[in-house]
Amino acid sequence: MDRRRMLLVAAAVVAALGTALVFLYVRGADNRAQEKFETTDVLVATVQIERGERIADAAAAGKLARQAVPQGQVLPGALVTTEGVDQKLALTVIYPGEQIVPQKLGDTAVDEPRLQIPDEGDMAMSINLTDPARVAGFVNPGSEVAIFINGSDPTTGQPYSRVLLTRVKVIAVGSTTPVTTTTTTNGQGGEAGQQVVESLPRTLITLSVSQVQMQRVLLGQQQGELSFALLTEDSKVTLAPPTTSDSLFQ
Repeated sequence: MDRRRMLLVAAAVVAALGTALVFLYVRGADNRAQEKFETTDVLVATVQIERGERIADAAAAGKLARQAVPQGQVLPGALVTTEGVDQKLALTVIYPGEQIVPQKLGDTAVDEPRLQIPDEGDMAMSINLTDPARVAGFVNPGSEVAIFINGSDPTTGQPYSRVLLTRVKVIAVGSTTPVTTTTTTNGQGGEAGQQVVESLPRTLITLSVSQVQMQRVLLGQQQGELSFALLTEDSKVTLAPPTTSDSLFQ
């Protein structure tokens, strides 16, 4: 009887210990998830602010709002309120979604300012992409993206898809403009060779890149279609071999 009682007590202790461990694991997972997606409120343009426009006027017109931004995407010096800068002028056009930083504000808008490039030695370049290709609605100034290319081998004509650049920073997002494109169908019978006209919204995205990266992007635009993949701090992107028709299902 004593042995059975001891076994029951031991089983109860093990069950309680297991429950406690599960609770601690779930609690730790929640904390890790919260840290990963922790955000900071910063001042963001909701409507385009024109060059020379006073910040106080922009705020009165409802062009500014505090929005939650992932901590890894907060620009250096990003403002939280208009306090102290309400009489400043926008030195350049501030597009919707851009964070308000002191570098873009001043007492006079006579001189055109330089675009703020975060990494020393880098340069700014712009790419015009459709909404699906730019992860529409989620890529903002401060975001980091990988660039993929879909194209055809100029020697063999075989289609491929591969990573062009593993990680670059977005420094500006321009306005969206509808662009009309015409494509030819590849169907069989009477549907083959028909032309289809589509109106696709395209947006100008400005990136901070090195010289070598810019050369790759320029050539990539000629050889195929570019697409963005939005990254987090934990995203892993490598220059893996291209995916072709032969390796698509491997």
